[in-house]
Amino acid sequence: MDSSDAAGVTQWLPIALTIAGSDSGGGAGIQADLKTFAALGVYGASVVTALTAQNTRTVRRISFSSPEMVADQIDLVLEDFNVAAIKIGMLGRAEIAQVVAERLPSLLRRGVGGEGGRTSGPGPHPADQSPSRHGRPMVGHLFPEGEGRRAFVIYDPVMSASSGDRLSDASFAESVRSSLLPSVDCLTPNLAEAAALLGEAPARSEADMVRQGEALLKLGPRAVLMKGGHLEGREAVDLLVTEETVHRFAAPRLASQNLHGTGCTLSSAIAANIVLGAPLPEAVAAAKAFVSQSIERGQDVTLGAGAGPLIQTELRSKL
Repeated sequence: MDSSDAAGVTQWLPIALTIAGSDSGGGAGIQADLKTFAALGVYGASVVTALTAQNTRTVRRISFSSPEMVADQIDLVLEDFNVAAIKIGMLGRAEIAQVVAERLPSLLRRGVGGEGGRTSGPGPHPADQSPSRHGRPMVGHLFPEGEGRRAFVIYDPVMSASSGDRLSDASFAESVRSSLLPSVDCLTPNLAEAAALLGEAPARSEADMVRQGEALLKLGPRAVLMKGGHLEGREAVDLLVTEETVHRFAAPRLASQNLHGTGCTLSSAIAANIVLGAPLPEAVAAAKAFVSQSIERGQDVTLGAGAGPLIQTELRSKL
């Protein structure tokens, strides 16, 4: 093959969509998601749910997109792109959660990308073929035969910033519970977020994490990744809870003040690895490794005066 043949070759580029808020400091939200997608070789499209005026120290102002604007962004992206995974982050308001929830069921019925829900690109994700101990797919991404493939949906229920500032209103949790969670393949709450969704105190042990993960499953998601980074101990332990089993992921704690955007990066890295063909447990393991590498890269980097962001790409030395 030479350059004259290039015009006849169709290249496939995996696509993921992030539905989240914009971080003016660039460390979390849409910016972290798009950087993560790019670092892992996935094309990223975006739906902006809110503009935030923030830096590494504080969130000064939040301006939410209108529900109509969120709906139009989702519709236009999905009409034109073959989206293989959707990462949902900061939604903030009940009416925005509702409009996203309204879009997902129709998306799941028609498939993703283009007229009539036809899809292109590679075949089913290996996650579709990954049996549980009961012989069923652990997390399905496929319609019945003839209905087309649908996107994998992962939701990181962001309710506050690293600085402690609240990013959601009082009615938000109830709207998420009642409308959004049944359309989610994998929910990725930290301990405070899981507690808020359940109306309980945060988990204080791995046994509590399992119990709360199982309680969240009853609200509709097909898998729950309970993030245990706030538990005490030398290891940071996350638990992937499904109806069939619990996968335990443990890693040494990394000492760093630059942890802004960790949750966003983890969930978007899971989405990217699913798009690239990994079964869910392998996608989680690969995403956790990516987050650890990103924390290590940023340990000695000063970006702002507060809690700095992760570094999702390789650093370059000064010449």
